[in-house]
Amino acid sequence: MAGLKSPMNEKGSNKMTEIHDTAQPGAGEMPVINGKPGLPPRLANELHAHGYLRERLKAEFPDLDDETLADTLEGETGLNEALATLIRSREEDLSLITGLKARLEALKGRLERFQDRAETKRRLVADVMSRAEIKRLIEADFTVSLRMTPPSVQIEDEEAIPADYWKPQPPKLDRTALGDALRAGQKVEGAVLGASRPSITIRIA
Repeated sequence: MAGLKSPMNEKGSNKMTEIHDTAQPGAGEMPVINGKPGLPPRLANELHAHGYLRERLKAEFPDLDDETLADTLEGETGLNEALATLIRSREEDLSLITGLKARLEALKGRLERFQDRAETKRRLVADVMSRAEIKRLIEADFTVSLRMTPPSVQIEDEEAIPADYWKPQPPKLDRTALGDALRAGQKVEGAVLGASRPSITIRIA
């Protein structure tokens, strides 16, 4: 790469190859992040190599500008490629999620239709047996008994119902207001702001 080609090959050695050989982690190493399962092996290895090479380059070439450093790291490690593979895998997952959501919605609608149909048939049988004064219907595979259910409550005007018949609701934490207060510098007992986490924005070409 321009500006680095000569230093990288000084003393007749291929320093990049040297660094890569040293950077490879031992077999079976898997980083653990916040007590959760670590990175995929390939990504963990590439991240390790990338970090090691970056520190070596910064130590040996302190005047190296950020753009040249980034270009060198991209060309000499497979981290960007590993990240791109992970992003593409994520896009496949999102496609599966979209398809499954649509399928689940369709199945949910079908389930509700079956439930409504079964309930309608139950009510029809009860209505006909009541009109015909049939108290019991006995067949080889089932027995149906007719009974009168207690009257159900019908709400005509909810706002007119006295307070005695209302259950007090437990208070609900307003996380939005709490977060706004903490970010504004207020101290709130029992709550603090957690550490910021990196985030990414993905735009598909």
